[in-house]
Amino acid sequence: MNIVGLLLAAGSATRFGSDKLRHALPHGVAIAVQAARHLKSQVPVVAVVRPGADELAQALQAEGCRVTICENAAEGMGASLACAVRATPQADAWLVALGDMPYVRPSSIAAVRAALEAGASLAAPYFHARRGHPVGIHARHKSQLIALAGDEGAKAVLSQHGAALLKIPVGDPGVIRDIDRPEDLAPPLRV
Repeated sequence: MNIVGLLLAAGSATRFGSDKLRHALPHGVAIAVQAARHLKSQVPVVAVVRPGADELAQALQAEGCRVTICENAAEGMGASLACAVRATPQADAWLVALGDMPYVRPSSIAAVRAALEAGASLAAPYFHARRGHPVGIHARHKSQLIALAGDEGAKAVLSQHGAALLKIPVGDPGVIRDIDRPEDLAPPLRV
C-alpha cells in the first residue's frame, strides 16, 4: 500500500509573532523539520509550503521531503491539504500531519499507518479522548479532499464519515500538542 505523509507547513503563523515553523526547538532543530523527521521515519513525505517560504522549503528538502508550493495557501489549511493531495495522485492513502506539531512520536504515526494498512478508511490517534494527528485518510476520500478550501482541513470529511473513523488510543500527548504561541514551547505538564 502506497501511504504518503502530507506535512502541512503553509500557515502564516500570525499568533506566534515570527516564522514558527523555522523557530528552533531547545535542541536546535526547527519545529517543522522535527515534525518532518518524525513523519519521514514512517512514510515518504510531501511537505506543502506557502509561496516565498524558500528557507523552509530548502530545510525540508534537505530532510528528504518532496516540497510542493501551494499558490493559494493563504486561503487556509483546506486549500493546503487539497494541494498536497493533488500533488500525490499515486497515493493509496495519506497521513496528514501538521508542521507545527513536532512532538508526535514515531510510534503514534506508525499506529495510524498500520490502521490504514489493515483496511481502515479513516484513522486517528486519540490521547485522553481527544483526536490528534496525524490523521490517516484512504484514497477513497480523494475527491472530497481535492475539493477542500478555507481553513477547515479534513474536519468535514471526518465528520461526514465519523462512523468509519478508527480511533487509536495512544499514550502520546504529542498528538494533540501544536505550537501556536511562543509559550507553547514550554515543557509540557506530565500526564
